[in-house]
Amino acid sequence: MSVQASAGKAGRPAVQAPAQAQGANAGHPRRWTILGVMVISLLIVVLDNTVLNVALRTIADPVHGLGASQSQLEWSINSYTLVFAGLLFTWGVLGDRVGRRRMLIAGMITFGLASLASAYAQTPDQLIGARALMGIGGAAVLPATLSIISNVFDPRERAKAIGVWAGAVGLGVAIGPVLGGALLEKFWWGSVFLINVPIVVIGVVAILALVPESRDPKPGAIDFVGVVLSIVGLIGLVYGIVEGGDHGFGKLSAWGSVVGGIAVLAAFVWWERRIQFPSLDVKLFRNPRFSASVGAVGLVFFAAMGTLFFMAFYLQLVRGYSPLQSGLLYIPFAAAQLIFAPRSATYVRKYGPKAVCATGLAIAGLAIGGYMLLGASTPIWVLGVLFFFQGLGMANVMPPATESIMASLPREKAGVGSAIGNTVRQVAGALGIAILGSLLSAIYRSKISDHLGAIPAGSRSEAGNSVSSTYAAAEHVTPAAAKAITDAGNSAFITAMHWASFGAAIAAVIGVVIVLLWLPSKSALHAATPEVQAEPTPIETLGEQFELAEAGR
Repeated sequence: MSVQASAGKAGRPAVQAPAQAQGANAGHPRRWTILGVMVISLLIVVLDNTVLNVALRTIADPVHGLGASQSQLEWSINSYTLVFAGLLFTWGVLGDRVGRRRMLIAGMITFGLASLASAYAQTPDQLIGARALMGIGGAAVLPATLSIISNVFDPRERAKAIGVWAGAVGLGVAIGPVLGGALLEKFWWGSVFLINVPIVVIGVVAILALVPESRDPKPGAIDFVGVVLSIVGLIGLVYGIVEGGDHGFGKLSAWGSVVGGIAVLAAFVWWERRIQFPSLDVKLFRNPRFSASVGAVGLVFFAAMGTLFFMAFYLQLVRGYSPLQSGLLYIPFAAAQLIFAPRSATYVRKYGPKAVCATGLAIAGLAIGGYMLLGASTPIWVLGVLFFFQGLGMANVMPPATESIMASLPREKAGVGSAIGNTVRQVAGALGIAILGSLLSAIYRSKISDHLGAIPAGSRSEAGNSVSSTYAAAEHVTPAAAKAITDAGNSAFITAMHWASFGAAIAAVIGVVIVLLWLPSKSALHAATPEVQAEPTPIETLGEQFELAEAGR
């Protein structure tokens, strides 16, 4: 059934009141306790990346960390993200088939063991591999928690339950950097991963004791070919971008990987259009409203993940803040999302999704463009203000974009729309880190190369790879030379950061243009009668879940 046919003559799905509007509560007797268990399970997945951002500088340190290069740091994040995004659909379908509780337990155990391996990794490559295993576990946890909540709650309580579940994302964003900074103040870098292990143990015990098993009586088929093609294509594309940033795009290895990745992704699209149960229903992108909404999600996370990646080095190296102090400085970003995301639905009802989403993207873009004004001695409150407005902008992008995703699809595809939004967010974040990180690396190397004369000839090449390497090399020269080298490194990094910020801001501007051209002015879901709105439909339930989860992230 096509999207257009399902949507009816009005061009959008009919919104109906649920059948069960009265009568006894059909939810599980322990549903609220089960919800608490699901929140704990989700929290470890969310905490992981926010904690890691604060630890990047320490992991790059050759004495106290692993001596990871800029590209290895990018891969330590992207190996998790790409595997997570590639398996999200498949693990959800597999959980419907074999049992959601069983899949959740398997995901938690995998995540815990991989966290243990990450904590005790001896080389950057070992960390990258362990992080990929964490992605396998995380991709099993997220869809299973949501499916279990939908199964144990009565439809009348489900929206509230999913709102609590989604709020855990915002909580993770808020406490992750602070927790990571506090751990790094007292313990070694591996503690940011080791903290996951006791949470996993508690979560698994609680799941076994409290959570009932459930399955979908009519699960879809598993698209193994699509999963393999998507992961191989994305890794090839990202590898080529990172390789080009490290060693220049004049090398065949960089362009060959990029072209090969694009070719595999084209084969993925071809395959997905021809099978009955695709991992990614690419036919949905024929709908301009759907494509514009997903594009807004992708572009805002491309910009956000790329900028937050290099901000860790600006704060801890150029500005000299400790990991804990750096973590505390991220609070305005998370706080703005926690404050404004719940209110954005009101703005959508009043002004429509186009106006709210375009305004949010514009605010986020202006804040990111403001990073181009930062220097080595800019008052730190300026950065706090920019963080706050970037978070405010993102909080007003996700809800209207999500509402349009859900309103553009028939009810039976609401879950597919939510999953696509999650996947695009992950992939866009990975590309943001890869592309903006590569731009940062290339410009940094070109600017620092003329200032490394005081470093022994054998160490100059490595010292010029990244600002972390430059600082590490400066420890082995005279104090006067060290100051000259680190000052040059700071100057080169700030210049590179300005260009990367410009690239991120351009992505946000492109998002504004897309939204203004194709996103609708009026909200389809909020056009329903008050009586219908009093009882959330399945579309609204998923829409609320997705908008809150993504805005908090």
